[in-house]
Amino acid sequence: MVQDAAQGWGLSAYEFTRYRKARVNCPELVWPANADRAHCMAMLDAIVLVRDLINTPAEDLGPSELANEVRKVGRKFKAKVQVTAGDALLKANYPMIHTVGRAADDAPRLVDLRWGTRGPRVTLVGKGVCFDTGGLDLKSAAGMLRMKKDMGGAAHALALGQLIMAAKLPVRLRVLIGAVENSVAGNAYRPWDVLQTRKGITVENANTDAEGRLVMGDCLAEACTEKPDVLLDFATLTGAARVAVGTAIAAVFANDDKLYSDLEKHADATVDPVWRLPLHKPYRALIESQVADVSSASDGPFGGAITAALFLQEFVDDDVPWAHFDIMAWNVGSKPGRPTGGEAMGLRAAYGMIADRFGGN
Repeated sequence: MVQDAAQGWGLSAYEFTRYRKARVNCPELVWPANADRAHCMAMLDAIVLVRDLINTPAEDLGPSELANEVRKVGRKFKAKVQVTAGDALLKANYPMIHTVGRAADDAPRLVDLRWGTRGPRVTLVGKGVCFDTGGLDLKSAAGMLRMKKDMGGAAHALALGQLIMAAKLPVRLRVLIGAVENSVAGNAYRPWDVLQTRKGITVENANTDAEGRLVMGDCLAEACTEKPDVLLDFATLTGAARVAVGTAIAAVFANDDKLYSDLEKHADATVDPVWRLPLHKPYRALIESQVADVSSASDGPFGGAITAALFLQEFVDDDVPWAHFDIMAWNVGSKPGRPTGGEAMGLRAAYGMIADRFGGN
């Protein structure tokens, strides 16, 4: 298709040039006559946003800067953006976001973007861990090396929201991002601390390096208060998902078969691969806690992506159609149009599903 060719041309021209001059001299594209230029450019802008945000080091993209990036997108499309930061998170009852981010110099934040006043509710949640040291369960040097990308889920949620707004889909959009840095300090949270949550359940913290699911839990609980017609979350959540499907496929969990079927259809159409992993109920026993309502992680080595998804499901209402994307958000090697570094995964599939369901055509 000419559309795919034009998009491929645009992606092949991508460079991350924040800290150096461009090295590629790109000829100008002569647009095919029947190409949907507006949609192609909107998709390219969204993918570039994902890549640029992920590629930016934490020195220049901490929680406050990530919140500012959401504000920029909000201003462009006249969306409302509310940011709750620092101890205000406790007053507003987002205790897990505060707990994970309180040890960092840049205070934790909940970023809440709203756009549209009519139509179905589409809510997107993104993991915005701007850097992950592992906390007191400190990562190795090798394990910490790419952790600037741990806010890749937030980049995806924001870029998908941007696509929805650019297309002027007749929906009520909400984007929720928990923006934190998981750091080490005297006030850092500890293994086996029992955490309060927005949902009202208690969580025994199994490992401070399983922090993203805690941040996501408060966001998902808030998302469900409005009973959205569809709820999608994006997170660079587990290494276990990469073991299961590799680095180039988005692992997807869903509590609704039709929702996953629609995602898969659009993944195939856009060559944006996804693969469903199960919300296997018997594995819920692996995150039982003796002292709290649920443990944040299993103490065993198996099924880590599934137990993480089951933990998130604790914060999602059964009557809300929900899909969870556990993504790499990074190209480990360069291919045409896909340079090493930050990458959008599942973005085209998710947008296709939303536009198909709620586009109003």
